[in-house]
Amino acid sequence: MLYSEKVMDHFEHPRNVGKMEDADGIGEVGNAVCGDIMRMYIKVKDNIITDASFITFGCGSAIATSSMATEMIKGHSVDEALELSNRAVVEALDGLPAHKIHCSVLAEEAVKAAVKDYYDKHNISYDPELFKDCGDCEHCKKD
Repeated sequence: MLYSEKVMDHFEHPRNVGKMEDADGIGEVGNAVCGDIMRMYIKVKDNIITDASFITFGCGSAIATSSMATEMIKGHSVDEALELSNRAVVEALDGLPAHKIHCSVLAEEAVKAAVKDYYDKHNISYDPELFKDCGDCEHCKKD
């Protein structure tokens, strides 16, 4: 089987789908190569992400990784959300095919973009290094 049962479950029954009207932070990222676009919304109270949702235009893996990422950050601190890695998302989904790993990178980046937006909107100072491209993966490599 190409996709794990968890990937199929999160694709067929995604959690936390939809626009959040009163979001404290919104992050949008995309991959020009495959055309996937993810928009992540977070609601924060006392530094805890109390709610998260997403809208994703893309393949099943993009939807599944978005769904899993929102599940993984809800109820956690903003700092913990910033530590979410694409590898953790892949592991939580019991793996992805190698050619779909970029979807998990987008999910990680969407979470970080939403946190950065939250910081910016609420004038919270942060280290810009937290939001730099890694420069190491295919998504971040510059020509």
